[in-house]
Amino acid sequence: MKVTLIRNATLVVEYAGKKFLVDPFLADKGTYPPLPNSLRQDQFNPLVSLSTSLDNIINVDAVIVTHLHLDHFDDKAKEALPKDIPMFVQNEKDAKEVRNAGFERVEVLNEDSRFENIQLIKTKGEHGRGELLKLTGDVCGVVFKHEDEKTIYVAGDTVWYEAIQEVIETHKPEIIVVNGGDNQFLQGGSLVMGKDDIYQVTQAASNSTIITVHMEAVNHWTLSREELKRFLAEKGLSTSVLVPNDGESYTF
Repeated sequence: MKVTLIRNATLVVEYAGKKFLVDPFLADKGTYPPLPNSLRQDQFNPLVSLSTSLDNIINVDAVIVTHLHLDHFDDKAKEALPKDIPMFVQNEKDAKEVRNAGFERVEVLNEDSRFENIQLIKTKGEHGRGELLKLTGDVCGVVFKHEDEKTIYVAGDTVWYEAIQEVIETHKPEIIVVNGGDNQFLQGGSLVMGKDDIYQVTQAASNSTIITVHMEAVNHWTLSREELKRFLAEKGLSTSVLVPNDGESYTF
């Protein structure tokens, strides 16, 4: 298994001989206006360039879109991805929208989806807490399983809550990818995991390797890589929680 962070939550997961593109956010740096009611109103999104060529990124076997927010599936992705590529989405509402963008092979994830001989298990997520959930809408994660590979859990845009613990206890993933930039609006609290959420993941999955992504790429981030690394060092977790730079890969 090889996991490559492209940028933000965009990953290429090479697994059991297949390549998956997760949450393609593919626009050039500075294409979209800043998200309102948040930090860095003078910075356009994405804040950073892609870490490799577009052609290299989209040379995959299938795409997984955990939800349709712009920083997970943008206009550039709709334009650049082949319309006949297999697309996995979280529900029929998202499937309809992706089909309307011209994609021909759209499948809704469930608890036992398959891509050839790879099991893809849809998992729950909560994109914030309390009143924020009315604004952020539905999201999902996905667990990859194959008899010849370690199990990997890509949690998606979620904070820590009981369903994350349930996934860890049920599937016992050796590798967990969390979205950890503690992105926020000026009110309402965390939209994705912050330091304390990530710490909770380490306590629930003490034998797992955790990869923290979704950092420093969209204007409403609040947790930097350096701050997270300092926190992990203080907790003695620097070897179990990886904080990749854009373009960095890990092989398991």
